[in-house]
Amino acid sequence: MTPRIWRSGSPAPPLPDPGSGPHLWLVRAPETEPETETATGGGWPATSVLDEAERRRAAALRRPADRALYTAAHTALRHLLGGYLGIEPSRVPLTRLPCPGCGGPHGRPAVAGAGGGAVHFSLSHSGGLALLGLAARPVGVDIERVPAPRVAEDAARALHPTEQAELADLPAASRPRAFARCWTRKEARLKATGEGLSGGGPRALYLGTGPRPAGLPGWRIDDVRVPEGYAAACAVPR
Repeated sequence: MTPRIWRSGSPAPPLPDPGSGPHLWLVRAPETEPETETATGGGWPATSVLDEAERRRAAALRRPADRALYTAAHTALRHLLGGYLGIEPSRVPLTRLPCPGCGGPHGRPAVAGAGGGAVHFSLSHSGGLALLGLAARPVGVDIERVPAPRVAEDAARALHPTEQAELADLPAASRPRAFARCWTRKEARLKATGEGLSGGGPRALYLGTGPRPAGLPGWRIDDVRVPEGYAAACAVPR
């Protein structure tokens, strides 16, 4: 799967139908943060479409690059959702669904009200890039920068035992990339259900480390084409 590149003013295509694949968008962090001279106060430009909760979350990020990416990704998300639903981006009501594991208010992010049944979305960001997925059914996306060999080795202990064995059979230089594509497949699937680490999490789910995801009954899992040095995946129920 190949995502479109988001640029300010990019129009939203027609709303996805249940039989089509998800719409994917890649967002790059701007080189500079938004201007701080504002009409809205609080260090945000008058053109900002983010709500107060999003602004607080962005402001809490310590690194300027992280704040810039968060702002760009959520701005793109609101413009796309607004285009799909025919409402102003700043008026898109965002919420969290109940967690399927415990019922708490930290499940999948969603559009509140009637719009929540028309379009589903998922957002992920890492190392200056963000990936957005929008679909007519639940969707999960994940993007990760390929980790350093030592980090991949340590994190691989959280994978399915068969996936750990697959990594061990690879040349050392190939393991970080294989780990990253395996991990993004798992994260995308877990985000699509909203279950997070409940029910066994990444270790209980086998999706493989090879060039193509392993089959999973009832699900379509795809790797997403992203720039070198990153891995990404998308998951939707069949």
